[in-house]
Amino acid sequence: MPKPQACRVSQTRLAPEDRLVVVLAYDGLCTFEFGVAVEIFGLPRPEMGADWYRFAVAGLEPGPMRAEGGVRVLADGGLDLLAEAGTIVVPGWRGAGLPVPGSLVEALRAAAARGARLLSICSGIFVLAAAGLLEGRRATTHWRHAEALAARHPGIRFVADVLYVDEGQVLTSAGSAAGIDLCLHLVRRDFGVAAANLVARRLVVPPHRDGGQTQRVPGAVAVPHEAARIGPLLDAIRAEPGRDWPIAVLAARAGMSARTFLRRFADATGTTPARWLLALRLARARDLLDEADRPLQAVAEAAGFATAATLRRHFRRHFATTPAAYRARNAKSAPEDA
Repeated sequence: MPKPQACRVSQTRLAPEDRLVVVLAYDGLCTFEFGVAVEIFGLPRPEMGADWYRFAVAGLEPGPMRAEGGVRVLADGGLDLLAEAGTIVVPGWRGAGLPVPGSLVEALRAAAARGARLLSICSGIFVLAAAGLLEGRRATTHWRHAEALAARHPGIRFVADVLYVDEGQVLTSAGSAAGIDLCLHLVRRDFGVAAANLVARRLVVPPHRDGGQTQRVPGAVAVPHEAARIGPLLDAIRAEPGRDWPIAVLAARAGMSARTFLRRFADATGTTPARWLLALRLARARDLLDEADRPLQAVAEAAGFATAATLRRHFRRHFATTPAAYRARNAKSAPEDA
């Protein structure tokens, strides 16, 4: 196996005092999210040179803290470490409805006031929100926390169906695995593409997934007793995504009234027919962009979009990128008109 070459990190935008990454630990710690932060920021990486991140763990409580899975964690120090950090990572939280201690809120506010960056993974967003650091800002979290977040913190501009949101000083990720995407994104910001690619290679994960990639994809029917009617209907739509599928036609094929059909469809899929069909068409468009170098208009028509312009608009809105940029990263070749 070829020996990894040292990455050039001399052009990093981080000052020496800003290279300390401090991850929060607390009783009830989310083990996977904590491990993501350790893996990306906390492992020795001599191939990155002397300017790589420094790392520490700040404990919210004294003594060994319980982590999910029967693990116990001993921290390097207490919340005083947050005062030294250039970047603070909140790896989940022990419950969306559980209070955030005032001492942690004050420490995070002070860190933000002096310019530290704050990064949350999954439910860690509730900690940043409790500190008032997300008011008026765009942010995301796991889709199952969206309603609770909106109810408790209506001033946050929640962004659905993205892997992460970068607001400069404050960064938030969706689900647990999306924390990997966000942390790699921060490495890319700090040290460049080559460094992020090398870290991703060691993790054996894609070096970059679009920040706008949907968190959920159209799935199988969730309610067993509806499978006989809804399941075949979904298969029919998958077979012809470009066809016009009005509610009246769908309801008639399912043998239901329009109102009953909409209710049963939502129970089975968790969304509306229009949103489900759009997600299906976007997924089909991505598959076509991956597989072939056909013109974008042909991709749009095959996926169920009338025009290339319509496909571009939905692609940018849902994936935060263009079809051309997506194909350049994922396909073998890209035509001129994409």
